[in-house]
Amino acid sequence: MSTRPPRPLAFKPDLEDAARRWDAYFAGDIIDRPVVCVTAPKPGYKSVPGANYRERVCGDLYAIIDRALHNAEATYFGGEAVPSFWTSFGPDEIAVFCGAELRWSDDSGDTNWSAPFIADWEEALPLRIQNDHPLWRRMLDFYRLAAERIAGKMAMSPLDLHSNMDILAPVRGPQRLCMDLLDRPEAIDRAMASARAIFPVLWNAIREAGRMDELGYCSGFYSMEGAAVLQCDFSCMISPAMFRRWVLPALEEEAAIVKHAYYHWDGPGAQVHTAALCASRGLHTLSYVPGDGRGAHIEYLDLFKRVQAGGKAVHFWGTPDECKRAHRELRPEKTMYSTSVKTPAEADALLKWFVQNT
Repeated sequence: MSTRPPRPLAFKPDLEDAARRWDAYFAGDIIDRPVVCVTAPKPGYKSVPGANYRERVCGDLYAIIDRALHNAEATYFGGEAVPSFWTSFGPDEIAVFCGAELRWSDDSGDTNWSAPFIADWEEALPLRIQNDHPLWRRMLDFYRLAAERIAGKMAMSPLDLHSNMDILAPVRGPQRLCMDLLDRPEAIDRAMASARAIFPVLWNAIREAGRMDELGYCSGFYSMEGAAVLQCDFSCMISPAMFRRWVLPALEEEAAIVKHAYYHWDGPGAQVHTAALCASRGLHTLSYVPGDGRGAHIEYLDLFKRVQAGGKAVHFWGTPDECKRAHRELRPEKTMYSTSVKTPAEADALLKWFVQNT
């Protein structure tokens, strides 16, 4: 259990109570119900469009932060939901900080990617964050400015941590990386060692710039001790043996650094790693993403039960009714729920239902 009390937040007056429930969840326990993150619009407020990746990369940082503050003030954060500020420039931002070129397309909506630049591993290694890269400097400035302006109102969220093999794929190119895994495994050993060395450098830099030890960490879940979403979306393209050799050790290393680790488990192809993830050290919560057109979480209760039987917690997203249905089948101390409703009164009623039915 954490002994550090959270700083009060203007947009989350019951933060101390929420923090106690998060601590219980991390300890594998509950107080009187599972963790429930439920949000609702506040009466009399109107939200505004949030910033997309392009705006964060090119736009006015003050205006972006002001809009986020406005939207947080317009939102009721019920249960264990905590207002937080997110700075990400895009999924490949770490690769970009290491020298890849950021790419955009008007046909791709609110996303971006990077252009591969490594032709030969031996010449390119070691990979490093380029301290003078303009986007890396902008990211640190973004964190410093956000920390100053959100203090006392919101927590801070780590950026989009596509680390470990999710760094190698964009700098080398996914197709060529797949061939390297088969043809040049020793080169991948060296490349992964290089990628793993990046993570603590990046984590400490954003943690300090964003004053997260003071403001709290909120990314998937909330903590004053450290919390982050870890991931490896490239894992859907590799075998269980490759995952255990290269990705799992990196994830476990990252989990030890961030303290409380939430794993973004993306797509049906990544289900082949279920056993490895359940046996992992340090990954607390597995958050499965079915993918477009592959149903909602309520259709994956059997998978969630297997994960819980394997010792991990799960994150369930759904409507309030779906959350209630899932609660009847999933272990309450190993489930966190996320949903939204139309009014604060509905949010409070849902929390009361969970207390009465736990």
